[in-house]
Amino acid sequence: MTILDRRRDPRGRRVLITGASGTIGRALGARLTAAGAHVLGLDLRPTGDEPFPVLRCDVTDDDSVTAAVAEALTTLGGLDVLVNNAGTGGPAPAEYAPGAEVRRQLEINLLGTWRTTAACVDALVAARGRVVMVTSRMAVMQLPLAAAYGASKRAMVAYADALRLELAPHVGVSCVYPSAVRSPIHDSTKAAGLSLEGMSVYEPLEGVLDAIGKAAFATRPHRDVTTTRKGAVEFFLARHLPALTDRIVTRTLAARTAAGAFDGAALAAGVLARSGRTGRNRGEE
Repeated sequence: MTILDRRRDPRGRRVLITGASGTIGRALGARLTAAGAHVLGLDLRPTGDEPFPVLRCDVTDDDSVTAAVAEALTTLGGLDVLVNNAGTGGPAPAEYAPGAEVRRQLEINLLGTWRTTAACVDALVAARGRVVMVTSRMAVMQLPLAAAYGASKRAMVAYADALRLELAPHVGVSCVYPSAVRSPIHDSTKAAGLSLEGMSVYEPLEGVLDAIGKAAFATRPHRDVTTTRKGAVEFFLARHLPALTDRIVTRTLAARTAAGAFDGAALAAGVLARSGRTGRNRGEE
């Protein structure tokens, strides 16, 4: 189902998208622009060839966000929908002390979202608008070796919950939970030898765009929106049967480790040691 199938017409709606030059943000902006919405994007590194205007903005910097959002609101003439899509990932096992990588992910995924939303609140209240948080399946079902990403996305949901309570009934706040979409966000994890291939199944980008559209334009705001049927099942199990999902993920991790998926990865040293695979290099049996 496409955005145009929704009851609220996106034509003429003023939409601001963060992370607008990335895989999801660019595709979403292009779709909404084609549907007649007035779209403006924010991104740290605009490419310049997006099919809608994108302003440079560093969501980790207060002054950058203040200036970019002010320009965006002036250009759009207000704001009906804010899509908090900017985000980053990377390897960060939970057993190691937090370092620069952990702080980077928290600063972008959580505080960047918070910073940008706060700058848009007055305009959203005035328009009785909508905030869409592009979170992750890992906000409810954590995967190993990527603790910072899961923690930042779960915290993002907690922020959304507080925002929803504070702004009700003037602004609707929805969280969208994609699983995994093929994009450069996975490159650093793969380079560190901690690829979660086999633990996550990539899903179609179109389904993620449909879910964001549902969150943004449904007549009555949805609290939580999953992106696939499988994602809906995982969301239900993680919320209501967390011990079961823990067992499933633990067994999958053990199987992937036994198959040598993490051999030679320095950040997986603890997992390898506990599995008896200490010192093995990739391809060594």
